[in-house]
Amino acid sequence: MSIILFDFDGVLADTLEDMLGFAREACKQLGLPRNPTPADLGALETMSFAEYGRQLRLPSQNIDDFVSLCLQRFNQRLQPPRIFDGMKQVVVETAKSNTIAIITGNTKPVVEMFLKEYDLQKHIRLIIGIEQKGTKPEKIGQALSVLAQPKDVAYMVGDAVSDIRAAREADIKSIAVSWGHQDKSRLLVAKPDYLVESPQELLELFKQKETG
Repeated sequence: MSIILFDFDGVLADTLEDMLGFAREACKQLGLPRNPTPADLGALETMSFAEYGRQLRLPSQNIDDFVSLCLQRFNQRLQPPRIFDGMKQVVVETAKSNTIAIITGNTKPVVEMFLKEYDLQKHIRLIIGIEQKGTKPEKIGQALSVLAQPKDVAYMVGDAVSDIRAAREADIKSIAVSWGHQDKSRLLVAKPDYLVESPQELLELFKQKETG
């Protein structure tokens, strides 16, 4: 049995348009109009709302408010984001013989609403959101501690170079997905242990690990 730690935005949930639109609205509310593009997300060294604000060249004194406003908009949406085609099957099938957790820079209520919408709650053992203190490597360690599992059976599935680096720092394997917020070429530079280009390919990788 393996421990599969999923990032949320850009891996399970298709939130690209939300990330752009909510940031635009937050900047406008702060009186600092910006027009964020996918390239801004692609350029981030750390996939976080704070780093996103810095990428948009917001004054340092406005970063905390920018983060709060973006998260507020995620929490206030009436419907959860769309799940990437094929990812529900990945979660359901993988959970049959592995333990799944989610570590995200989004809020826990947003993830819970998403899981309820797609009937995935029973497949997820643990959610660690932005509310919980710590860096991503520290949160990986927290997840493994809570789940009482060793590092050598753990995988971090993410769509950003920061996910790959967090996995390496936490001494677990990284799986990069190419359908998220950062493109394949940028992910490859960070040298993930695995890179997959579709949910089906991800599911096949997990099946290989089970039989391997």
